[in-house]
Amino acid sequence: MTLEFTIRRAQPDDADDIAAAHLDSIRSIGPQYYPADIVNDWGARVKGALYVEAMGRGEVFFVAVGASDGRTSVLGFSSHGVDGDQHHAGVYVRGAATRSGVGSALLRTAEASAIAAGARSIDLESSLAAVEFYKANGFDEVGRGEHPLWSGRSMACAFMRKLL
Repeated sequence: MTLEFTIRRAQPDDADDIAAAHLDSIRSIGPQYYPADIVNDWGARVKGALYVEAMGRGEVFFVAVGASDGRTSVLGFSSHGVDGDQHHAGVYVRGAATRSGVGSALLRTAEASAIAAGARSIDLESSLAAVEFYKANGFDEVGRGEHPLWSGRSMACAFMRKLL
């Protein structure tokens, strides 16, 4: 599938559209890897304010905008942030935009942001749904663990790293 899209740096007024893409990704892809209660908890607190707060702390977001299902929308997003000297990134893509190049393009944009900020590597916690995507984009799995959810439950994840 080929989608036409553009990538640009996200602004705070994109936050609700980022949240909608994030929820779509969780709800459409997540059930293939996690039970319903985990998927529900994972997406329960995804709201635009989360991204505005993250932007305020210095995390940089990028959005892919294109037509899907006959209308223009945010097809997915990526982010790059720094905690101390550790750079992290992440990508989420709407279910309808998977395997279209959107996620890889978003990841390359986040990696370029990390490189510009002096990163020598990127670390991330991947959902089980995204492990193969990150591996295909040069990340190595360095371990498995659990990501805590707001409910007190946790979801299985993979710790991944890419040297830049």
